[in-house]
Amino acid sequence: MSILDVIKQSNDMMPECYKGMSRKDMETRVAAIKKKFGSRLFIPGHHYQKDEVIQFADQTGDSLQLAQIAEKNKEADYIVFCGVHFMAETADMLTGEQQTVILPDMRAGCSMADMADMQQTNRAWEKLQHTFGDTIIPLTYVNSTAEIKAFVGKHGGATVTSSNAKKVLEWAFTQKKRILFLPDQHLGRNTAYDLGIALEDMAVWDPMKDELVTESDHKNVKVILWKGHCSVHEKFTPKNIHDVRERDPDIQIIVHPECSHEVVTLSDDSGSTKYIIDTINKAPAGSKWAIGTEMNLVQRIIQEHPDKQIESLNPDMCPCLTMNRIDLPHLLWSLEQIEKGEPSGVIKVPKAIQQNALLALNRMLAIT
Repeated sequence: MSILDVIKQSNDMMPECYKGMSRKDMETRVAAIKKKFGSRLFIPGHHYQKDEVIQFADQTGDSLQLAQIAEKNKEADYIVFCGVHFMAETADMLTGEQQTVILPDMRAGCSMADMADMQQTNRAWEKLQHTFGDTIIPLTYVNSTAEIKAFVGKHGGATVTSSNAKKVLEWAFTQKKRILFLPDQHLGRNTAYDLGIALEDMAVWDPMKDELVTESDHKNVKVILWKGHCSVHEKFTPKNIHDVRERDPDIQIIVHPECSHEVVTLSDDSGSTKYIIDTINKAPAGSKWAIGTEMNLVQRIIQEHPDKQIESLNPDMCPCLTMNRIDLPHLLWSLEQIEKGEPSGVIKVPKAIQQNALLALNRMLAIT
């Protein structure tokens, strides 16, 4: 969502008075509203949310997992999604017409999702079709807008998650000779490399310059990576790994595949948020880990495993700034607006977009 859209929706901005409330008063009020609404209210919370928000989440998980949990919940009238905009969009598309999906702060976007808009994507598709002909199938990470998902669905493609990207790419290569992967170049590159595709057979589409960047002959290109990235995971560097290993050669390093290829290659392991959590859960007491993912989650993992030595791969890392726009004051405000019968931050995906976006989502689910 652009800043202009946010300004237009100024009625969806939290009043300043909430910022002056004490944490205890806010927690008491949130708990009371949750009790009052009971099963009519469902609060999913993404792993990257602050503890002050997560404490009130009915379910925690990654973006698609939470949307699917919301889909199965037929009792809730209101789904207050504590995450970012594209996650709430997916929840809206999967839930019933009678259910209302709410994002507590409409400014909670995703820098990665914003790196691919429809104007850029349409221009890219036209030029790539001219260069390669009808040999390309588009895929998009679920960390993308509903419009991008709809574009992919319309053109025969599917969404992917960091957990199932490998399976979906394998499927895509049975459909067409080439893949256009949106909007995260790092997940696309790391997954394609794991499938045996050489780095020189991957090109990068630069949406700002409207051009394909490659040192290879066009006929050898198999994967076209959109030049987008996660502003959090891109901050983990090879130097971070060198520094950690120099200080403690026995530490194990696990990172998210949204990190750069160099970082993933130098690490001991990589995988989705769920994979990282499961790996640490199964690790023996006394084991030592440096984790390359969002700081709120890393801090929560540290608290949950006092028997293990755990740290962030980058000690100077800050939490995801857009995810952190959802805080306790915004959660309380959104719940009080529901209580008044005047819900704010309602997310509603237009039917035309929803139809094609669901095609992409359902193809992925059928594949995996």
